[in-house]
Amino acid sequence: MELRDTRTWTSKLGSKAWLMFNALQFVFTVVWTVLCISLALAVRAMTGRRDLSLRMAARLWAPGLLVGAGAQLRVEGAEAIDWSRPHMLVANHQSIIDVCALFRAVPVPLLFLLKQEMTRVPFVAWYARAMDMPFIDRDSPRAAPAALRKAADRVKQGAQLCLFPESTRSRDGTVAPFKAAAFHAAIEAGIDVLPVALHGTGAVLPAESGFAVRPGPILVRFGRPIATTGPGAITQRQALAERAHAAVVAQLRRCGSVSSQD
Repeated sequence: MELRDTRTWTSKLGSKAWLMFNALQFVFTVVWTVLCISLALAVRAMTGRRDLSLRMAARLWAPGLLVGAGAQLRVEGAEAIDWSRPHMLVANHQSIIDVCALFRAVPVPLLFLLKQEMTRVPFVAWYARAMDMPFIDRDSPRAAPAALRKAADRVKQGAQLCLFPESTRSRDGTVAPFKAAAFHAAIEAGIDVLPVALHGTGAVLPAESGFAVRPGPILVRFGRPIATTGPGAITQRQALAERAHAAVVAQLRRCGSVSSQD
């Protein structure tokens, strides 16, 4: 009886320690984000250079949050990509920490196509607007095409644009079918689609956990670009979405994570 009581007490103590640890991580995340965004906005205002403020997300904000979460990031395949050319990156989505991993993994300034709800998040929305990132209202048949045209304009100007075509975070690691509409931006801009597989982010910060961080490895693996112009190009958005989905799932299988939803 005494041994069982000791184990119960130890288990409760461990749970309380994790709760305290996660609370401190949450506070750090908020404070670090506010500080980094404030500094990035100041740099943007003083220099007029958007690229510098974007790179601050990759070199300051994202590394700080990854280290704070105890995540060990590994990147594969980036060296095979011609980053002097614009791409539309499409990735599976498991966690809010996906954005940190992608900012850190891509060696050039990166924009995101954000859902309209993000406009209500202080600092994050201010930063996104200052960086001229497009927002999309998925529930508005009228507004969504305009957002996609804006996204196409960004990549025509040479940007690397990232989006999560599942439209929501996966709770169980399953990769839901990619929404085809978003791929119209790549076709209209005539740029390659770059499939990206994210593995481990859902374990470090699960979508349904609130803010229960667990240190662990994260892998970002870049696939081969899919052409929308030239020989063998895919110019139908549904076919392009299916090809990109298959490429991401294939990369995840190589990670030992078989996760596809028909």
